Amino acid sequence: MEASKTYSSRTLILEAAAILVALLFLVPFYFVIVNSLKTFGELLSDPTSLPVKLQWNNYTRAWTIIKFPRVFMNSLIITVISNLGIALISAMAAHRMVRRPTRWNNMLFALFVAAMVIPFQSIMIPLVKVAKTAGLFDSIPGLVVCYLGFGTPMSIFLFHGFIKSIPLEIEESAVVDGTSAYGTFFRIVLPLLKPIAVTVILLNSLWIWNDFLLPFIILQSPDLKTIPLATNSFFGQYTKQWDLALAALVLGVLPIVIFFLAMQRHIIEGITAGSVKG
Repeated sequence: MEASKTYSSRTLILEAAAILVALLFLVPFYFVIVNSLKTFGELLSDPTSLPVKLQWNNYTRAWTIIKFPRVFMNSLIITVISNLGIALISAMAAHRMVRRPTRWNNMLFALFVAAMVIPFQSIMIPLVKVAKTAGLFDSIPGLVVCYLGFGTPMSIFLFHGFIKSIPLEIEESAVVDGTSAYGTFFRIVLPLLKPIAVTVILLNSLWIWNDFLLPFIILQSPDLKTIPLATNSFFGQYTKQWDLALAALVLGVLPIVIFFLAMQRHIIEGITAGSVKG
């Protein structure tokens, strides 16, 4: 009884600590949402208090100024196409490396893993030069190609670990039945990759949707702006429209937060399943 009581007390303390940490991480959301509903003067005078009167017109003004439907579609197109390309290419590449562990495939996998530790800032200038030379500059397809290159290493790493847990006998049975290599992958292997595929898509969606730096150096035309680029227009050399910027930030973050909350359980499921070899 005493041991059970001690365990319960310790569990209660751990749960209370976890709740406090969770509330601490929610503080930035509080500041963003609350201050997006204030006037500019009220925001500057007391950013921690609740708004005296809810300023819903901040959202309507931000919607109009940044042309939200257009920038939303730009962000959506870039995120969806990049995700589909990264997931498919990474899954096929990882499957080949796992099922054909030759010296060259192992070396290639090591290069992909090594690429994960290269900071983006160190290759910004060469990237712009290459993009201009290849005709990828200032275009959505060019930005998608860049995301394919930067998103593939981590995705291959995740797929690689997960595919190791899939029994080889399943694929061998399909081959015996006369299924081609591509048929085996798309009909047998790809459906089994659903948990880790959802994880890869979710992680890359959070990155691509909220990314500012890469679109900033690749896209120049106003019609091609993504939501982060459009939100940045509220900050000039002499003026900073925090009330409208925070409203635009809420509009931009809301879709990806809803998507994340709906799919978050697949992150743990995919990573856990890929951490052990069957």
